[in-house]
Amino acid sequence: MGGSRDSRPEEEDLAEMKRNLATGSLSENNGTSSAIPPIVCYCVASILMTLVNKFVVSGSQFNMTFLLLSIQSIVCVTCVAAVKRAGIISFRNFDIQDAKAWFPISFMLVSVIYTGSKSLQYLTIPVYTIFKNLTIILIAYGEVIWFGARVTGLTIVAFIFMVLSSIIAAWADIHSTTNIVDALPPASAGMGIGLDMISDVAQKLNIGYFWMLVNCLTSAAYVLTMRKRIKITGFSDWDSMFYSNLLCIPVLSVFSVIVEDWGTENLARNFPEETRNFLLFAIAFSGAAAVGISYTTAWCVRTTSSTTYSMVGALNKLPVAASGMLFFGDPVTFGSVSAIGVGFFAGLVYAVAKNNQKKVENRATTDAIIPLANRKP
Repeated sequence: MGGSRDSRPEEEDLAEMKRNLATGSLSENNGTSSAIPPIVCYCVASILMTLVNKFVVSGSQFNMTFLLLSIQSIVCVTCVAAVKRAGIISFRNFDIQDAKAWFPISFMLVSVIYTGSKSLQYLTIPVYTIFKNLTIILIAYGEVIWFGARVTGLTIVAFIFMVLSSIIAAWADIHSTTNIVDALPPASAGMGIGLDMISDVAQKLNIGYFWMLVNCLTSAAYVLTMRKRIKITGFSDWDSMFYSNLLCIPVLSVFSVIVEDWGTENLARNFPEETRNFLLFAIAFSGAAAVGISYTTAWCVRTTSSTTYSMVGALNKLPVAASGMLFFGDPVTFGSVSAIGVGFFAGLVYAVAKNNQKKVENRATTDAIIPLANRKP
């Protein structure tokens, strides 16, 4: 028996490897020597997608966000279907009953990605990255209410630092606005140019913070609702990704046709002829990057651990924020750097808190199971 099992054909080995890749069931023993590639790939995919989305929505006259998101969803579904066809991943085929059950989640996802794009349009990448931490707090207390989860003392400490980093980031944003006016020559200030400029910048900040608040609320609601729905449908990660993006396409397309201006002049403003091809490529690339983030997330968790992935998420905030300063001229001030540093520290504390909490829960489960297993008749 043992010899025949060891001599199985290479085709079966390959099939099993692909199944493991699709389901994330590879042995943890393979992870220690290959942890660096998935971590690096996850960080690169995350940074690239943030940069590309910021580049696309940062146009002074860009106003077709629904069209942007629909193109990204189409590319994402196409990539996932192609990877499935190649046999690398596996997920269930389209079913109308599954689609009906998952449609509310997809509709919520539309609100998440739309509000995220709008907030990224008005806020700098460092501020956007830092304020996304607040979603973690909303999700944590939502899990306490809905799923009976527990928030430890160290987790609360991490939450305090997350809120502090957001306050510092907002203060740095406001301070940089006043510095713009102070830098103007006296003649310009006397003509009212400084007041007009500060009013315009302040208005954009208010709009950006509004969309950021809505994005945090919708993101938390989306994650919590999806967790409940996954238990009902039994969806895997790839099932969730496929159905979410597929069902987003008609919703985004309808909103784009109804709300957005499809006139020739507006299309020319959003996609200038001199940069049109590059913009469309960037949009398509960001859709593919979404697939890359999902895959590298699963890869990172599979080859390391969920705790390591949390640590990577905390560490990744530094290069993401730094990329905004490097490529988009986001101000490098004491306030902005301090906010990034505090947010980074908060992420590390949160990862350690979740790791400690998981160890306690696993120990409690083991203590409850072992005595029963060893009980003598």
